[in-house]
Amino acid sequence: MTVAIATEEKSYMEDLRQKWSSFKSENPKVRIRNAAAEMGVSECELVATGVGTTAIRLRNEWGKIIQRLPKLGEILCITRNNDAVHEKNGKFGAVSVNPGSALVVNKEIDLRIFFSHWHFGFAVTEETARGIRSSLQFFDLSGTSVHKVYLTDESDMEAYEALVEKFTAEDQFAKITTAPHAPVPAETPDSEIEADGLRAHWKALQDTHDFFQILRDFGVSRMQALRLAGEDLAFKVSNDAFRYALEKASETGLSIMIFVGSKGCIQIHTGPIEKVVDAGGWLNILDPRFNLHMKDTNIDQAWVVRKPTVDGIVTSLELFDSDGNIILQMFGERKPGQPELADWAALCAELPK
Repeated sequence: MTVAIATEEKSYMEDLRQKWSSFKSENPKVRIRNAAAEMGVSECELVATGVGTTAIRLRNEWGKIIQRLPKLGEILCITRNNDAVHEKNGKFGAVSVNPGSALVVNKEIDLRIFFSHWHFGFAVTEETARGIRSSLQFFDLSGTSVHKVYLTDESDMEAYEALVEKFTAEDQFAKITTAPHAPVPAETPDSEIEADGLRAHWKALQDTHDFFQILRDFGVSRMQALRLAGEDLAFKVSNDAFRYALEKASETGLSIMIFVGSKGCIQIHTGPIEKVVDAGGWLNILDPRFNLHMKDTNIDQAWVVRKPTVDGIVTSLELFDSDGNIILQMFGERKPGQPELADWAALCAELPK
């Protein structure tokens, strides 16, 4: 029975490998994430077809791998969801690893990592128009990318090769078993939510991170909380508000923060931005060490959200898709212990309603 299953899996992967090769030949400029969607498989499965040639499976020692990344020197980190791609060049700074999470703190590479969503990892070698490109790619149980680290011309290749050798999985099997994301539970009707209590706890916040606990305590989705909070705490703005905010920040040199998350990683840019460009249905920031690509036509709702903290009000601009998922969040630059920038608060107040 075991031999039969192994033979069947090998046959499946060989068939998928051939289909992927043909698809790339017919669509040479296609991105692997888009190709996977068109082929009805996960991106991770397509990467896995390269095991033995272009991909090496890594052991699931994610925390130890993250701790080795500062040795790589200059790299490119990419975190994305369906509607936003966040790309940052830089070096890893301080890395703090806990049993289920990791924190990477650096003004260039700034990450919040959640290992419960890291299930597959590969070292990948790709041929591109610019030559061979090496990367570390990590995926959740559904086969969706959670984070990628690409080497650059300034990276330490010897350190990369040593990392890959150390964490290469013993079994280099290509077949992976994925499972879809759990369905999002239906919202409790607004009429059944203790809105006054929700609002009271929101107004008593001391730290923005405690907001997630309020959502859990009152059994509300993020979008539902925004609807019920009252306009002094959250108000809806135009779907063009993000474009307006980017253009204003670019014109004035205002230092901002942009958060984009997958299920397993949140990646943060901090600093001013310069070049804002529209191209092919995407709104882009194209700066030398930070790129953002955001499909602004997929914004279903945009909200300005105000959270009390011990340092005063912290204001964010939050974009949501039609399923209520966060596409991205934008803040003024700040650190704990500092009030938010007055220019950022003023910009949020003038966003188009």
